[in-house]
Amino acid sequence: MALTDDLADELARETIVAMERFGNDRLYVEVGKVLGASSTTLQEAFLTSIRVRLAERRGRRFLEDTIKAAETGAAAPVAPRESDAGH
Repeated sequence: MALTDDLADELARETIVAMERFGNDRLYVEVGKVLGASSTTLQEAFLTSIRVRLAERRGRRFLEDTIKAAETGAAAPVAPRESDAGH
């Protein structure tokens, strides 16, 4: 449902901003619990959006660090092994 995805993604973006602002990297867990008490559908969409957005940030940071290392001659970052990667 487009409305559910739109609402979940907007809330995910706002939650990530709050996480950064207040240094609380687990705030999304609490928001997810509140959503789950009312709508598991919205909770699932929210958690998916959070995971995708956080994974994209980690991937982007890795890419930026790799490019910077290549340009400066520094050691490149090491990607996690498959068994170390989480969902």
